[in-house]
Amino acid sequence: MIGDNRSFACAGLPARRLGRNEFLNASMARTDLYPPTEPYSTGILRPDARHRIYYEQCGNPAGVPVVFLHGGPGAGATPAHRRFFDPNVYRIVIFDQRGAGRSTPNAELADNTTQHLIADIEHLRTTLGIDRWLLFGGSWGSTLALAYGQQHPERCIGFVLRGIFLCQDGEVEWFLNGMGLVFPEAHRAFAGFLPEAERADLLANYYRRLSDLDPARHRPAARAWSVYEAACSTLLPNADNVAAVNDDRVALALARIEAHYFVNRIFLPQGALLQNLGRIAHLPAVIVHGRYDMVCPIATAERLVRAWKGAEFTLVPDAGHSAMEPGIRAALVSATERFKRLI
Repeated sequence: MIGDNRSFACAGLPARRLGRNEFLNASMARTDLYPPTEPYSTGILRPDARHRIYYEQCGNPAGVPVVFLHGGPGAGATPAHRRFFDPNVYRIVIFDQRGAGRSTPNAELADNTTQHLIADIEHLRTTLGIDRWLLFGGSWGSTLALAYGQQHPERCIGFVLRGIFLCQDGEVEWFLNGMGLVFPEAHRAFAGFLPEAERADLLANYYRRLSDLDPARHRPAARAWSVYEAACSTLLPNADNVAAVNDDRVALALARIEAHYFVNRIFLPQGALLQNLGRIAHLPAVIVHGRYDMVCPIATAERLVRAWKGAEFTLVPDAGHSAMEPGIRAALVSATERFKRLI
C-alpha cells in the first residue's frame, strides 16, 4: 500500500528529502502496531481543587520519553495508543486531558483552556522527572503539541503529528458545514437534530445544549455531534468507529469539550500557531496526513509544511482522518521508528 512504508513529499511542498541510505533504512522500518502492552505505572495529577488528571507509563522506564496527546479535544486515550511505540526503546507517557477519558470530572469545562492543558503537560513532565520528550499528537493532539512546543521548545526532542488542525475559522466552518458536501446524509442528521430555526448557527445552538447540566438536554446533543464526527472520520464506513462514541460518557466529553474550544477559538489568537512556528522550526518533525481527511482537510497540513521548512511530510493517499486506518497507522509507526535514529 502506498504510504505504508515510505516517506514522500506532496508535489511542491518543501518537505525534507531523505538521503538514499536513510530512505532505504526508513523503508525497512517496522510499520505494524506493536503488540498490546500494559502500564508499569499509573497515577493522578491534581493540578487544582477541581481536576484530576489520569496518566500512565508503559514501555522502558529508562527509554526515550514520548508523550501521547489525544485528539478531540475531549476524546481521551485508549490502550491502542500505546502500540505506536517500540516498548523496548520508548518510555511511553499517556494521559487523558481535562474532562476526558479517565480524568475527572467528566466533560468539565471550568478551568479547561489550552493554557491549562499546556500547564498540565509541564506538570506531568516535572512530576515524572523528564528533561525533554518527543511530542506525538493527532488532530487536536497536533494542535496541542504545537502550542506546548512553542511555549516550551527547550523541553521538546521533536514532533510526530497527524491530521493537522490549527482551529482557524475556516477549519471550524468546514467541520460544521463543509463536510456535508461529502457526507450529506451525516450532515443532514447532524443539522437536523436542531430545530430548523436554530440551524443557521449550529455551533452556538449545539454548545447551548451541550453545556446544559440537564442530561435530557445534553446527552442527545452529544450523541448527534459525536456520531457526525465519527461517520466522517474514515475513508470507508466504519460501524465500530461510530459505535464507540455512542457511549454517553465518551460522547459528552468529546462533543461538549470540542464545542467549548471551538466557541473560544482554542483560547489562542487566530493564526498564532503558524506565526510562532519559528520557536520550534529547528526541531525535527514528521507530519502525517490522509489525502481524503474530511475532518481536517489536507490544505491545513500543507500550510504547516510550507511554513516548517525542515519537516518531513508523509501523505497517505488512501486514508481519511482516523489514526487507525491502515496507511495512517503504518506511517505513524514508521515515524517513531525513524526517530530512534535521530535521538
